[in-house]
Amino acid sequence: MAYWLLKSDPDTYGWREMQRDGRTNWDGVRNPQAGGYLRQMRVGDRALFYHSGSERAVVGIVEVARAAYPDPGDPSGRAVQVDVKAGPAFATPVTLAWIKAQPSLKDLPLIRQSRLSVMPIDPAAWAVICRAGGIEA
Repeated sequence: MAYWLLKSDPDTYGWREMQRDGRTNWDGVRNPQAGGYLRQMRVGDRALFYHSGSERAVVGIVEVARAAYPDPGDPSGRAVQVDVKAGPAFATPVTLAWIKAQPSLKDLPLIRQSRLSVMPIDPAAWAVICRAGGIEA
């Protein structure tokens, strides 16, 4: 199993909508590097659900329910999407400020490549962030 982080603007599609829907397609990713990460995702992989914009915090966990397939919203036909299903919510959102303050998380793509919307998370970082959010990894 691999671990990921998926960013979403809560004004567009936030954790509340993810929990309400239970499952959704993760589409609209046009950055080639982020799209490459979507292509690497496998069913059963888990991802941190991160609110971008003014909130800037990890708020829950989703699980990949369908591996990459074509994103019909991309006229070029190059973009892909995955399906994810809602997992547990964090008891306490884990803010970007908190993440940046942790020496063990200094190399996270979330910090190094802040504009990237899909990124891998190593297992040690996953465990630290989940514990901070109130979930045993």
